[in-house]
Amino acid sequence: MTQHQSVATHIDAGKVERPDQAATQIAQGWGQGPSARYEELAAPFRPIFRRIREDAVVRDAERRLPFEEVGWLKQAGFTTLRVPVELGGYGVTLPELLNLLIELSEADPNITNILRPHLGVTEDLLNSGNAAHRTHWLTRIAARETFGNGFSETTGNVGAISTSLVQDGDEWVLNGKKYYTTGTLFADWINLGAVDEKGESTGGIIPRHAPGVEVIDDWNGFGQMLTGSGTTLFDNVRIPAALVNPEKGRARYVGGLFQLIHLATLAGIGRAAANDVARLVAERSRAYGHGNAAEARHDPQILAVVGRVRGAAYAAGATVLKVAEALERVHEHNRSGDKAAEELAGALADVEINETVTVISELILNATTALFDALGASGTDRNHGLDRHWRNARTITSHNPRIYRDRIVGAFAVNGALPALVRRNVKDDGAAPGGSDNSASPPIL
Repeated sequence: MTQHQSVATHIDAGKVERPDQAATQIAQGWGQGPSARYEELAAPFRPIFRRIREDAVVRDAERRLPFEEVGWLKQAGFTTLRVPVELGGYGVTLPELLNLLIELSEADPNITNILRPHLGVTEDLLNSGNAAHRTHWLTRIAARETFGNGFSETTGNVGAISTSLVQDGDEWVLNGKKYYTTGTLFADWINLGAVDEKGESTGGIIPRHAPGVEVIDDWNGFGQMLTGSGTTLFDNVRIPAALVNPEKGRARYVGGLFQLIHLATLAGIGRAAANDVARLVAERSRAYGHGNAAEARHDPQILAVVGRVRGAAYAAGATVLKVAEALERVHEHNRSGDKAAEELAGALADVEINETVTVISELILNATTALFDALGASGTDRNHGLDRHWRNARTITSHNPRIYRDRIVGAFAVNGALPALVRRNVKDDGAAPGGSDNSASPPIL
């Protein structure tokens, strides 16, 4: 009997058993994945997602960093998803990757954020015009090596850099301080932006455990508490010249991908919130005296609250997968060598990103608040950990500011203005943001 036949049998009886426990995304009610092979791709990772989800509430309450859980994913090859099959990876498309990230975020959104810088570096490499450079580092990723982040600093304009990487004989010397170094605590390498002795932008790959590198777990946000998104210090770190960037620039769509990963994380949080509130309503033995049924599980107003939370998660996930198609088009133009088409597709993909940020942010922020209306005071029990859904969603939406998005979309709709690339990895000269992105990508050894 097929999975579809099994579900049909239950439907004939008028119900299905625990949708969140179903074997496929379709049977869970979240819809078909982005490809015919998606269920096959997802199958080996779902037992790991379940293991990660089992202790998510406890990890959050105890602020226990998920080193072991990240290790499970690395061992299973999750960090190699976009690496071509011929180099030892899975060769998944961007829509397939984003759907898997939604599922991972349902289990624990902290881990998705930990892997976000690594996924960005992978795209830089896939889009690199230097074949040796690309193959070398993708092979390392296939060997389960991972990247953290070393771009953001807390002084000057966003994207401005004061960290220095200067030449000293045959080596380079790195000094500076970075913040929001998400993923670095768990990584093998740090993808870093700096300025050289002339004040020109440069960067490179820094071994995470090199002498002089200190990663501090001082991230103090009330959400996404386990991402290690704190400070990294560099004190006279000596770097071989081979690790300093031979080429600048990032994949045209990598900024959009970073935004979309946040949105996929929100969609996963929405799924987790929807499943939690549904389970707790089903288990609830008490009913309000002024309610509509003897049990909460049969009260139509309570069921409507659950339905709204679930609908928000569904809409968020479906939207993420649609935008992922736009990023995939940019990558395809890059591989075909059509730079003009790549640039236009990239700008239009940025329009789609901006069209979704406010919508998804509001859907999930509202859903993670509304779920408590279905549960009463018992829903605030710390053992349920339901507050983490809102805390995580609020933190991600703060990283991913929505207040600018509608203006950008309106300028496109009314005036045909395409979104500008964000200016990053530049000397802090007090200039206003804007201009091109000249940030670093990994070098070849």
